[in-house]
Amino acid sequence: MDNTAAQTGAFRYVTVERHILARIESGELRPGERIPSLRTLGAKLGLSVSTIGQAYLELERQGVIEARPKSGYFVRERVQRLPRPSRKAGGSAEPREVNRNTLIRQVLDTMGRRDILPYGVAKTGEELLPAKALSRIMAQVVRDDPEGCLCYETVAGNEALRRQIAFRCLDAGAEVSASEVMITSGALEALFIAVRSVTRAGDNVVIASPSYYCFLQILEYLGLRAIEVPSCPQCGVNPADLAGILRKFEVKACIFTPNFNNPDGALMPVEAKREIVAMLAARDIPLIEDDVYGEMYYGPKRPPIMKSFDEKGLVLTCSSFSKTLSAGYRVGWIIPGRFHDRAFDFKGTTNVCSATPTQMAVAEYLRQGGFDRHLRGLRQALEKQMRTMRALVGRHFPAGTTATSPGGGSVMWIELPGGRDGGEFYFRAKEAGIGVAPGIIFSTQDKFNTCIRLSYGSPMTQAYQDGIRRLGELAGEMPCAPGDGAAWPETARRAALAT
Repeated sequence: MDNTAAQTGAFRYVTVERHILARIESGELRPGERIPSLRTLGAKLGLSVSTIGQAYLELERQGVIEARPKSGYFVRERVQRLPRPSRKAGGSAEPREVNRNTLIRQVLDTMGRRDILPYGVAKTGEELLPAKALSRIMAQVVRDDPEGCLCYETVAGNEALRRQIAFRCLDAGAEVSASEVMITSGALEALFIAVRSVTRAGDNVVIASPSYYCFLQILEYLGLRAIEVPSCPQCGVNPADLAGILRKFEVKACIFTPNFNNPDGALMPVEAKREIVAMLAARDIPLIEDDVYGEMYYGPKRPPIMKSFDEKGLVLTCSSFSKTLSAGYRVGWIIPGRFHDRAFDFKGTTNVCSATPTQMAVAEYLRQGGFDRHLRGLRQALEKQMRTMRALVGRHFPAGTTATSPGGGSVMWIELPGGRDGGEFYFRAKEAGIGVAPGIIFSTQDKFNTCIRLSYGSPMTQAYQDGIRRLGELAGEMPCAPGDGAAWPETARRAALAT
């Protein structure tokens, strides 16, 4: 047996789950077939019978396998192989004005609502975050320095927090000083400042396709035009595709999420990151990097940020603690490189500075050293939830559904079979009290109309599992569309895109 479990700090039974799920997804184990006995698999993997049994009980709870008296464990009859989506073809690499804000606003309307299951919001469940530890530390910093908590922070942000962030950048391969870091109110403000710092209205900006819909919102607000470069769910943006765009168009900036792209979960290979940074540096084109999911990896090692290959100060790295510590604290940051002065001006004239008490609390939490231990548990939980969601989608969604198997982050990219329309699916799900994100909002073009994005950031309670079952039923009830399903039903199109 390899030492993957030891390297990642995962429980041993997780290795067994991965092994069985991989054999099911590859077709080696088919629905209705008997899986290896506890003793047989234990001997093969070098694990105890109790560890194998724990994994089998978990897989049974997920609905992947079932126990039959005196016969052993079997793959459930209703479990289907769930292929991964392939690279999406179609569309054109032409500058396009962005107009997705109406539907994006409807999707964002579900954020924070307790009456809707939040599969449509890329959030980490509060149950997985260190609420008690943060509350204790917040009380401590307010008690120790009550006057300081009432004061403006500096525009750049709390110095102790900036030192901690600079230190953590070392794990991501980048050496930066605290003076290069600027605290923001979440990653979205960091991204907004970054885009404003390097572009003017009318400029062309390259984004991945599909790409986080808030990137599209920022481009729309600032009067910028998007050029989309395809993202492969397995490896992200291909440098050759980007090179073709740069030869054809005048590009003023690029925005990428190289580590677990939202929504397709793609992880860009190290050499591709290096090649893209060098390609853009040769043309003096700024690169805005969103690394909000970088710490949420499932493998043995934290993937490097593109900033680690930056020799000219052209990479502006943005991130936050919203997915790993607290969304409500609104603590993010930007490392703007050579654009520091412009970023400083925009930050100072936007909201002067970010909230003082939350900066102090996060700085103290990091100083006390519990963050890495928390992250290990968070990664284990998210990987388990991802595998549970894949199993549930495979069990309940129509045959032919495809879904990604991300190596990090908290979102899954799903393509509905038979040309079923993701926009129509969004409205049907919302009527059923379930939030999803339709694929159309992740592009300026009608390329992902049969796709949806689901978040698995919250624990898979019975209510969440029932929600996936209901989504599968809704997908099964939808009619298949002729052709590739590119056209929306007219009712959905009017409701989503009307201005």
